[in-house]
Amino acid sequence: MIVHINHISQSKKGAKKSQLGELASLVTGSLVDLVENGQLDAKVAPSLRIHLDWIQYKTNFRDPVIVRRTTDAQGKSLSLAEVAIDLRQCQPATLLQQLQEAAQQVNPNASTDNGRHYLADYKPFRDCVIWDFNRVFWRHLGDWEAASGKGFEEALPSGSSDANRPDAVKESVVEFWELLKDLETKNQLPAEIPILEIGVGAGTRAAAFIDLFQEYDAEKGTTYYDRLQFILGDYSPDTLARACASLGRHKSHIIPAPLDALNPFKTLSQYRFKVLYVHLTNVYDNLPFDDLIRRDGKLYLAEVRPYISAASVDQLQADFGIGRAELPAATAKLLDGGPHAVFPGEKGVAFWRALWGCFKLEERLRALDDREESHVPPGLTWAHLQDLLDEAPEDVRFHISRGAAESFANTLPLLHPRGYLQVQDIFVEDMDEYRKGFKGPGKLDGSLVVWVNGALLRAVGARAGYDVHFRPFAYRPGSKTTVMYTTQKP
Repeated sequence: MIVHINHISQSKKGAKKSQLGELASLVTGSLVDLVENGQLDAKVAPSLRIHLDWIQYKTNFRDPVIVRRTTDAQGKSLSLAEVAIDLRQCQPATLLQQLQEAAQQVNPNASTDNGRHYLADYKPFRDCVIWDFNRVFWRHLGDWEAASGKGFEEALPSGSSDANRPDAVKESVVEFWELLKDLETKNQLPAEIPILEIGVGAGTRAAAFIDLFQEYDAEKGTTYYDRLQFILGDYSPDTLARACASLGRHKSHIIPAPLDALNPFKTLSQYRFKVLYVHLTNVYDNLPFDDLIRRDGKLYLAEVRPYISAASVDQLQADFGIGRAELPAATAKLLDGGPHAVFPGEKGVAFWRALWGCFKLEERLRALDDREESHVPPGLTWAHLQDLLDEAPEDVRFHISRGAAESFANTLPLLHPRGYLQVQDIFVEDMDEYRKGFKGPGKLDGSLVVWVNGALLRAVGARAGYDVHFRPFAYRPGSKTTVMYTTQKP
């Protein structure tokens, strides 16, 4: 068997790093004992991969120890299997039993009767029910925040959005003003100055930007503010209404735009080649993706099956009177009509929050047929994917950020020839980074987050005639945020 240690970083020092080392040693020693005792089939062990992870997100979609089996393109079981262990969740007292259960499951003929209640069959991440939960969250954001007692930005790992940091906003204001000044000097400045923010959140960043821009414009003696059109784009009606309200003092300059982040151009086609500045923060990391895995030169697609554990089903029945038989219908009502379609008032929201809290994903790896391209995002071909694989390690699991790539490709046509796209998010810039740790998805309050494959977006941009480059976010020590800039190639 092959053991991959993906969790130990230089930032984990002292007692925590020692604890991780002890857990890793316990895992490897226990696995050897399981083989010697015959609890792990010696015929299976040579085809077994063990992955030791440290999942960054305190809540996620995995149990402490999970088993991934593999199938061929037709669904027939293959010999390769993986056991993935999240050392952050593991406890020494229960780890051995969890490994024993995993050892039983890696056999392709093992029974799958584990008491879990499955909500759907295996599907790629892009088609998983997590996106239905995600849509419910953004449609009913106010209900969730009222129940949790905090805004959704507080659920981010840092407790706030890097987009709102004053120094970062000031830098963006100055950069944008300098572009306008250069265009004016060359007699190229349009009569109207449209800018677009996609995913406006509470409107905090938009308000800070336009306030500072108005001040800076007056300080410099220019009148760009008078010509400014600030387009606020968001999927959530609650979020958009709140953002517009927070910008009431600039009402004459605000244009609300309900839109799907996957295709901003569909809503804003009248702005083709007109927008001088597009900004997004923590949007791409909340869009659909696929996970691809390369093992021994073969490529696999991760497929997931959503489930609720037997203990959680019992708890839901005790708290809400919804048992195993009623759970599928209740879940469908929730995802189709929102929490109040299941129960009126606060009880519906409580059920929604409880179901999300116990919701997990079981994984398997399906071997890809060389001719299959359904996992390749719109606008790209297998050749582009091969370029990414050429950059990647031999054994690697990585995201195909298809939602981010689609959104990116459908935003570029809005850009003025001198305009630019600025995205603040958690990017993987180099394919080798994927072998160094878990990149998501992580479970936030009601929604999810996943790192974005920046190398993929670079390929999309190049295809469309744009340069894509990245720089670190400099205004919060230890920030995982990266700033992506996109401009038209000369």
